[in-house]
Amino acid sequence: MTLTPIKPDINAYPAELHQLLINANIYDSSCSKAAQVIFIDKDDGYFLKSAPKDALKHEATMTRYFHSKGVAANVLAYISDERDYMLTTKVHGSDGTTPVYIEQPERLCDIFAERLAELHAFDFSDCPIQNHTEQFIKKAETNKFQGSYDKSHFPDSWGYKNEEEAWSVIEKNRCFLRTDTLLHGDYCLPNIVLNNWKFAAFIDLDQGGVGDRHVDIFWAAWTLYWNLKTQKYKNRFFDAYGRDKIDEEMLRVVAALEVFS
Repeated sequence: MTLTPIKPDINAYPAELHQLLINANIYDSSCSKAAQVIFIDKDDGYFLKSAPKDALKHEATMTRYFHSKGVAANVLAYISDERDYMLTTKVHGSDGTTPVYIEQPERLCDIFAERLAELHAFDFSDCPIQNHTEQFIKKAETNKFQGSYDKSHFPDSWGYKNEEEAWSVIEKNRCFLRTDTLLHGDYCLPNIVLNNWKFAAFIDLDQGGVGDRHVDIFWAAWTLYWNLKTQKYKNRFFDAYGRDKIDEEMLRVVAALEVFS
């Protein structure tokens, strides 16, 4: 995570946040153009995320829920005005792409897999988002209709020759997708925080909900390929997670859905 000192216009933020922002050292830690994230260096530290109106509603809901399970930061405020704002406590540690972790890929891979297996064993009966699979399929259908198809970021082993091939896989197999597991939804190395190799929290939970475990497994395999620049840790991850719980054909189905998402 990169922190760049900034001096934002405090009056551009909702009045409820002014007292927190006054006389604080503030740093930009954004990693996406879709949202701005600032770190407020006051007290024990705070993160404030802002995005277009309603864009953070799902994330605030799921972050609160994951916090109730002891695996995410505390949401101190969610404000939806002309823009959305989500204020959370600081989680001590750094994300899984930090060099100290990347430099020990085997150890990182094992912890990454073990934490996902533990998450997937959680009771999800009280989860506020119970229909991730339905939303996942609906989003792919909408994007296909709008002509959105992009396989550029996916490993060749899960790629497709063209849009028609990918969609045929979805049509034949989407009925096999289950809704029986609590998901992170975007289970990538930047979205897990470790503190001296100990798990601290999950972050960026805007895709979370109850759905099919293979969504998280797909993204885990993808991030190990993308961030470690090799496919060699995919099988190690599968073994550490529990290969008996993985159907690799379902990963191809998830990949097909993701190229439309």
